[in-house]
Amino acid sequence: MPDGILIIDKPSDWTSMDVCAKVRSLLKERRVGHSGTLDPMATGVLPVFVGQATKAVSFADGGDKEYIASFRLGLTTDTQDITGTVLSQAEPHCGEADIRALLPRFTGPQEQIPPMYSAVKVNGKRLYDLARRGQSVERKARPVVIHELTLLDPAENGDLRLRVRCSKGTYVRTLIHDLGQALSCGAVLTALRRTTASGFTLEDAVSLQDVQERGSVLLKSVDSLFSQYPAFTLSAAQEKRCLCGNPLKGITLPAGTYRVYSPDGAFLCLSECRDQILTSIKNFFGASL
Repeated sequence: MPDGILIIDKPSDWTSMDVCAKVRSLLKERRVGHSGTLDPMATGVLPVFVGQATKAVSFADGGDKEYIASFRLGLTTDTQDITGTVLSQAEPHCGEADIRALLPRFTGPQEQIPPMYSAVKVNGKRLYDLARRGQSVERKARPVVIHELTLLDPAENGDLRLRVRCSKGTYVRTLIHDLGQALSCGAVLTALRRTTASGFTLEDAVSLQDVQERGSVLLKSVDSLFSQYPAFTLSAAQEKRCLCGNPLKGITLPAGTYRVYSPDGAFLCLSECRDQILTSIKNFFGASL
């Protein structure tokens, strides 16, 4: 059965779950999940986990992400993007210099109020379900970090473009909305492309058509998700203890997190070493390619 990670270049108008359903059908594998949900209008990097690799989904949700966001000044909608109902229109009396001057204000730790059209739950109900019924409720601001904002050359249709490097949980359309409010003219997101997520980039991404044509050969090994950690190879005796779930004592490694491999190179687990004791954080027995 296939085990591994597909970095899908998500097409527009597909939900992240649509992509998982398609992969499930193409690879004939029931266990398929994704990290870092993308809105239907968004495209770009969507890590999809197949088979035993689904054990790693929780490790992929954190980490920074990068986007290219296209936006239009002088417009606001109820969804904060171009797909929503128009709430206001105004002639923008500002330019790129005004936007650049504002970017430092929106860089660094921020408090961001989730949009009504989002999957955030309030009192057990999804905000987008309430919004579709015409309801609006108070939402608590959430801490996010905007690491870097760079104004790029405009798109061919004249929309402005912004490169955004940010923390998990950042709503780029809300960032654009807030930027428009600060410019006193409004702004909406018109296109969004994720270029980096979970340490993977567009260079790693494949299309669903690629998966249909080439299948499981495109799967990346599970340990590619943990490439930032050093590797440690066990002896045969240590491997036996590891496979039984036992901590390994007398491991003379610096304290930290390690990718742990069997003597024949199979990825076994992600482990933590403390006081010369190596303890598994998560086992991936059988998930290596």
